[in-house]
Amino acid sequence: MKCPHCGQEMPDGHLLCDHCGEEIQIVPDFEPEIESEIENSITETLSALASMQGEETAEDSPQDEVALAEGVSGKKAVLTAVKNWKPQIILGLVILFAAALISYALYFYHVHTVDYQIERAKTFADRGAYNQAIACLEAAYKDYPEEAQILFLEADYYYLQQMDAYALSALMRIIDRNQNPSYSAEDVEEAYGKIITIYANQEDYGQINELLQSCDNERVVSRFQSYLAMEPEFSYVEGSYAEVIPLKLSSNTAGTIYYTMDGTKPDRNSQVYTAPLFLETGEYTISAFFVNDYGIESGIVTKTYVIQLTVPNAPEVELYSGEYTEATMIAVEPVSGCKTFYTTDESEPTADSVPYTGPIPMPLGKTLFKFVNISEEGVASEVTTRTFTLRLRGAILPSTAVTNLVNRLVETGYLEDTSGKNARQSGNLSYQFSSVLKIGEDQDYYTINEYYDDGAGMPSRTDKVFLVQVYTGETAQLGYDEAGEFVANPV
Repeated sequence: MKCPHCGQEMPDGHLLCDHCGEEIQIVPDFEPEIESEIENSITETLSALASMQGEETAEDSPQDEVALAEGVSGKKAVLTAVKNWKPQIILGLVILFAAALISYALYFYHVHTVDYQIERAKTFADRGAYNQAIACLEAAYKDYPEEAQILFLEADYYYLQQMDAYALSALMRIIDRNQNPSYSAEDVEEAYGKIITIYANQEDYGQINELLQSCDNERVVSRFQSYLAMEPEFSYVEGSYAEVIPLKLSSNTAGTIYYTMDGTKPDRNSQVYTAPLFLETGEYTISAFFVNDYGIESGIVTKTYVIQLTVPNAPEVELYSGEYTEATMIAVEPVSGCKTFYTTDESEPTADSVPYTGPIPMPLGKTLFKFVNISEEGVASEVTTRTFTLRLRGAILPSTAVTNLVNRLVETGYLEDTSGKNARQSGNLSYQFSSVLKIGEDQDYYTINEYYDDGAGMPSRTDKVFLVQVYTGETAQLGYDEAGEFVANPV
């Protein structure tokens, strides 16, 4: 198609000339029904005029005959007839013009209704004439810019021709609040859906992200948030804290958060966030960004935290390191607002270690104890270390004490035999040395715990604790008196 203004060739479907910038007007075809209606109106008007002229001729003919009889020339008769018919001719022309004007007005109104243009566009589209269909829609849009259906159809016809850019342009007019704010929320949401579908088909996820970033329609953002890469959210506002904070980073949808803790700019090679970051005493500058499942990156967020905590005092153990020759309890002074934890395997104590709940019987042999106080804010004190060596001179061996206990339990009928069988249970009972315990003022006992095995290979400890005197081998069962003190009840 050539531009009627400059004569340059134009691509199909363009309504503006790329060379001169002039708009191309495509005049719709004249409707046969409307043309017939106008012709009928004109015909009726002419018939009425002819009838009026016939009547005048009949009335005036006697006068014409008299004039001729009196010798008046033919020319004069014609002039006289025209003079007599002049008002009727003018009236007829006026009626003819009025009829034509009314017919044109009806036609003009009809072809400029939105329903007419839309139906006409659909007719062209059904024939595959999308350019003519779009021309009808553009004409309708000039008169009815508030009708979103026009733009939806136009976008569809462009899309069917694989002219995505023009389809997007039509849809953008619906979501552009500055251009026409009268479209309904449903129309706007539908337009967003169509735009995002086109971008998704093109795998242009960056455009979708930008579109949603600027969208203030919460329903649209929620519906398509999987395409959106929002900046990570921090569970604590930046600032100073007097406690350990478990900082959580979250994203608006599925994806990966990358972060640094030293103020450097994070990238996809940085640490991946998987669990809360526990910030203890010190200053932290944390930077993070989010990458969604479509590979779109958010902006980087940086926040600074200053943690100023009171470090608790180290645990105070009543006993000093050294060698001991009798059963001894290890006690630790409690600290208000703290819990004490300890280890005996040379590892550093933490909040996951064994909690100290009361005096601990000193183990036989040499043992390294490490104690730590941890405050309610999670701040750990310095570690207190003690090394204790317990040697009981003249005492029987712990293994001998266990044998003595089993034999005694068989003698009393508590066990059927030394393998641990008993009439009360189907499984076996077993016994293990635990510690050395002082009962009374001068009696040292081995404590021996009882375990039950139901055959599944997972022995469980029972509530019975037996005692064996470390020097004589006498057996007893651990009990408590009314004051809550330990007592040895003979077996």
